[in-house]
Amino acid sequence: MIDRDHITATERLIRPYVRRTPVITIDAGDFGLAPSPLAFKLEFLQHTASFKPRGAFASLLSRKAPEAGVVAASGGNHGAAVAFAAMRLGIKAAIFVPKVTSPAKLDRIRSYGAELVVTGEVYAEALAASEERVAQTGALAVHAYDQPTTLLGQGTVGLELERDLPEIDTLMVAVGGGGLVGGIAAWYEGRTRVVAVEPEAAPTLYDALKAGRPVDAPAGGIAADSLAPRQVGQLMFPIAQKYLAEAVLVSGDAIRDAQRRLWDVLRVVAEPGGAAALAALLSGRYQPAKDERVAVLLCGANTNAVDFGEK
Repeated sequence: MIDRDHITATERLIRPYVRRTPVITIDAGDFGLAPSPLAFKLEFLQHTASFKPRGAFASLLSRKAPEAGVVAASGGNHGAAVAFAAMRLGIKAAIFVPKVTSPAKLDRIRSYGAELVVTGEVYAEALAASEERVAQTGALAVHAYDQPTTLLGQGTVGLELERDLPEIDTLMVAVGGGGLVGGIAAWYEGRTRVVAVEPEAAPTLYDALKAGRPVDAPAGGIAADSLAPRQVGQLMFPIAQKYLAEAVLVSGDAIRDAQRRLWDVLRVVAEPGGAAALAALLSGRYQPAKDERVAVLLCGANTNAVDFGEK
């Protein structure tokens, strides 16, 4: 079950292995928005510079890995997290990533000692290759977003945020496969508005909500190494249907602008996927009501420092 009780139990399980990341509150006027409190959850300060170790440790601590170790497919951040968790727990890991994965993420994966396999043009092709490895070796598959343990681990972000900022009305969350937003939405159960944000070039959840089921979507754009699976996860989709307030799309230019303005205002370097949630506010794709208390999840920073190139 992906619910508050199981997320709470998962938080206790992974607590010794993950960082409790901080929150800050500033004046939205600093970004040229209407003056009001604007909170940020600085999840890019997590191990491996993204939220992903939460789900990785939840998976590896609750399931026994065989002698063949673990296998994961990833656009980069999940792979780094699984490699890191496996290193910490003394487990062999093989990580499959597509060719669009950024050099910064490749370097992280290598630094944790995992076997790195770069294959396929997009995430779905790397996933297929990883599934072949699992079938051949009997290794344990650790899915980036469509396993219960992954969603439970990512849901601990919501648990922490509610404890630190119980007064917020709305939380902006970037979406790829949906493990993060699904876990967070399961935690809040509609008590706080959770707004999903995706690139226009990868409208995976947006298209699924319109269709009433997960469907194939384009998988491109500047955040293709983190926010561009072929389909949103089957496990998170009913949670999204039940608890998400809405899903909005942002352009690649808006994401790039959000990256630059995060640097200008906060001296924060965010990867494109990490800046997407803020892009919805800055571009006006999401417009808060008067006195609406908004928080933004900054979920990843695996890019070369102050390098706003395409990857």
